[in-house]
Amino acid sequence: MPDNTRRARDEAFWRTFADRYAVEPGPVNLENGYFGRMSRTVVEEYQRNIELINRSNSVHVRQRFEQGESLEIRAQLADLVGVPADNVALTRNASDGLQSLIRNYNRLTPGDQVLISDLEYDTVKGAMRWLARHRGVEVIEIEHSHPASFDSLLATYREAFVRYPRLKLMALTHVTHRSGLVMPVQAIAAAAREHGIDVILDGAHALGQFEFNLDELGIAFAGYTLHKWIGAPLTLGFIYIAPERLADIDPDMGEMHFPVTDIRARTPYSTPNIPALLTLPLVFEEHRAMGGSAAKGARLNYLRNRWVSAVRELPGIEVMTPDDPRLYCGITSMRFTRHADQQAMVERLLKDYNLFTVARSGAASGPCIRITPGLTNTAADMDLLTRALTELR
Repeated sequence: MPDNTRRARDEAFWRTFADRYAVEPGPVNLENGYFGRMSRTVVEEYQRNIELINRSNSVHVRQRFEQGESLEIRAQLADLVGVPADNVALTRNASDGLQSLIRNYNRLTPGDQVLISDLEYDTVKGAMRWLARHRGVEVIEIEHSHPASFDSLLATYREAFVRYPRLKLMALTHVTHRSGLVMPVQAIAAAAREHGIDVILDGAHALGQFEFNLDELGIAFAGYTLHKWIGAPLTLGFIYIAPERLADIDPDMGEMHFPVTDIRARTPYSTPNIPALLTLPLVFEEHRAMGGSAAKGARLNYLRNRWVSAVRELPGIEVMTPDDPRLYCGITSMRFTRHADQQAMVERLLKDYNLFTVARSGAASGPCIRITPGLTNTAADMDLLTRALTELR
């Protein structure tokens, strides 16, 4: 058994790890997909940096942060995802970055088509629909079949690529926020490339849950967040643009603070959360020290599989995410098939079992309840969830 798989089951190890985090008394939180926790040491470092910047003000920022520290932090971020520093630019979050990539993509002409699916994040859907109003393109919206499989997901896109020959751009989500479904990005991107279609990848939930290589995925444009599974303060994300494709994204609204050859011109220029950025080196150090995405992902998958394997075959329960290891991560959704109102069941889970979850809607497959364990959750939490689902169904 691989080391990460073995360690994922070691409750004593993960209890020691969980003790690094301050957790407010209250419900068992199974809604860790919104944003992640900072460790106690990261919180302390963040607070020190807030005080530092408040005391030194623009003197430190002008003399040290802008001249050197920000460049070092950017290089460390690029190293985290295995790309050159010139290929990434910091943003406030994935949504900001994705909106910038979409609105500044310059290869569209009136009459072209762009593609979204029912599984995209609403902000991304809105940005792609914005293109219809401002670029004169047609938005094609497709729905994925349920239950999904690797082949069905790829087939849905292949069919769309043939049916809509004027497609030039598509949005694709690596890990869907509604169900935790992991899309076969490499296969879909390869099929899109055969038809001359560019892909803008939403990687918000992927970073920190599993390892990936952007070159191998065949992705030229992507947006990420650092405050979900990496453990950074809120308000931090970044975009990636492959160097040979930089000219296909215009500087953001005529941005002039950086040269046209600099990826940083593709994001709005503003005063960032400097204390949060100064905290990133410690965040990256802690992420690597615990084994990085491989170790975190193995633990989250173990917790996910513990409850899913116990309830998948139960009458009255539908697990929405498949068990193909290529298609799932720690996030998985379910629904009570004998109860129409999933929000009411979310409230029952909280009231009767002290379990905090969230209802999600918007996918063609219908409403569901998203279950997202975090790194402070235990096997006992998953067993309590199993009991609750069994009794409530």
